[in-house]
Amino acid sequence: MSSLICENGGSSKPVKKNAVLVDGVYLNGPIMDSKAGERFVEEAFPIIMEEAIRKATDVNEKVCEWQTPEELKQCLDLDLREGGEAPQQILKRCKDVIKYSVKTGHPRFFNQLYAGMDHYSLVARFITEAINPSVYTFEVSPTFVMIEEVILKKMIECVGWEEGGDGIFSPGGSISNMYAVNLARYKHCPSIKDEGLSGMPRLVMFTSEECHYSIGKAAAFLGIGTKNVYVVPADERGKMIPEELEKQVQRAVKEGAVPFMVCATAGTTVLGAFDPLEKIADICQKHGLWFHVDASWGGGALMSNKHRHLLNGIQRADSVAWNPHKMLMAGLQCCAFLVKDKTGIFEKCHSSQASYLFQQDKFYDVRYDTGDKSIQCSRRADAFKFWLMWKAVGTRGLEDRVNRALALARYLAEEIKKKEGFRLILEPEYANVCFWYIPPSLRNMPDGPEFWKKLHQVAPVIKERMMKKGSMMVGYQPHRDKVNFFRQIIISPQVSREDMDFVLQEIEALGKDL
Repeated sequence: MSSLICENGGSSKPVKKNAVLVDGVYLNGPIMDSKAGERFVEEAFPIIMEEAIRKATDVNEKVCEWQTPEELKQCLDLDLREGGEAPQQILKRCKDVIKYSVKTGHPRFFNQLYAGMDHYSLVARFITEAINPSVYTFEVSPTFVMIEEVILKKMIECVGWEEGGDGIFSPGGSISNMYAVNLARYKHCPSIKDEGLSGMPRLVMFTSEECHYSIGKAAAFLGIGTKNVYVVPADERGKMIPEELEKQVQRAVKEGAVPFMVCATAGTTVLGAFDPLEKIADICQKHGLWFHVDASWGGGALMSNKHRHLLNGIQRADSVAWNPHKMLMAGLQCCAFLVKDKTGIFEKCHSSQASYLFQQDKFYDVRYDTGDKSIQCSRRADAFKFWLMWKAVGTRGLEDRVNRALALARYLAEEIKKKEGFRLILEPEYANVCFWYIPPSLRNMPDGPEFWKKLHQVAPVIKERMMKKGSMMVGYQPHRDKVNFFRQIIISPQVSREDMDFVLQEIEALGKDL
C-alpha cells in the first residue's frame, strides 16, 4: 500500500491526497456519484408516471405493442458493452422497455390470473425496492417482520382457524404448494430431515386432475416422484369427486404404499372450480392425511361475505396457499402459505440455525428472527404491499372488489348466452368465463369431428390478431375433451361493463371472416 498525490495513471480522475493503493486500485472515497444518481431517479419518475402508470391503464391506449423476438432485439439494443451509456440514453431505454411490455394494468388485459393496478400496492413496491430489505431477521428488517406477522394473523382469521396458526410469505403459489408437500411429508416422517429418502416407505399423495401443475413439480423436486401423485377424476365442472378420492386412497393402501396428503384446489386455473372441501376433509380425517388447499386463485373469495361459501370447509385444512397478488391485486408477487399447526413445524422442518444470522444471544427478542422458517435465505418484503393496500381500502374495499369482479363475470356470461355465434361452456362459479366464438362459416355445421377440428383453429387466430392490433388480451386453451376456447378472467376494478361488451364485439370483429 502507498499514499500518493498524483494522477491515477492515464485516468482523468485526480487521486486525492493520502489516497491508498491496494491491489492496483486507489481507495479514494466513493466512486459512485450519488447526486447524479438522484437526478437520474428524479428524471425517471415522470417517465414511469406517464408511460407505466397513466398510459398503461388508459383504456384508449394499446394493451401491447407486439414485436417478434428478432424485432425486439433491434428495438431494445440488448447487447451489453464495456462502457456505460449517458443518463439520457438510459432514460430512453426505460421508455422503450415500457413501450414494448404488456400493460397488465390495462382495463382490457384479461389474459392471466392477475391484472389491474392498485396504486397503494405500487407505492409499497417502490418503497421496498428503494429500501431493499431482506425479511429474515428483525435486526435488518424490523418494520417488515412486524407487518408480515400482522398480515399473516389477519389472513389466518379469514381462513377460519379460530385458535390461530402460522405462516410465511413465499415467492409464488408454486412454492407454497411445495412447502405444503414438504411439511406434510415431514409430519408423517420426521426422520426424513436427517436421514433422507433412503429409508422412507413409498409415499403417495392425491390431487385432482384439475390441480395446478406445481403439485406434480413439487413431487418431482422433493423426490416423491410424479408416479406417486395419484390423480383423482373431476366432474364436468372441474371439481374433485370425493368418492373417487376414497377409491384412490384405498388403492394406494392395497398396493402397500403410504398415503400422506391430499391437495385440493379452491379456484382451478382454467374453469375456476372449487373442490368440495368439506367432503375431502372428511376423507382426510378418516385416513389421517394432511389436508392442503391450494387457494392461490380462489382465496380472494374469503374476503367476501357473499362468496366465501365457495371455500366452505377450508377451516379444516392443515395448510393453505393464498396469493393476494391475484384477485386482490396486491402486485406480483404476493403469496402466503399458511398452516394450522402452532407447534413450530416450519422451524422443525426447515431450520438450519445458521450462527451468523440467528444468534440466540441478541439484545432483542429473537422470536422475531423468522427467517429460519423459510427454505430461502434472502426474502422479499412481499407482505408490505398487501398491508398498505389493506390499510388504504379497508376490508370493505377488498370485499367490494371481489363482489364486483364476480358480478361482471356473471354479466359477461349472460351476454354470451344472448349473442349469436358465442357459446358459454359452463356457468361461471368464480371470475373465469369460458366460451367459444363460432364464426359464421361454422354456424350451420353439425357438432361433429369436422366442426370441432375447425373450431379448434379459431381462437389461436383471433388471439394473434388481437395482440398484433393491441386491442386486448384474452387467454385461450384446449381443456380435457374440449377444443380451444377463450378463458376470460375478470379482476380489476378499473374494468367496466362497457369493457365486457367490447370483448365480445372485438372477438366477433376479429374472427367473423374465419
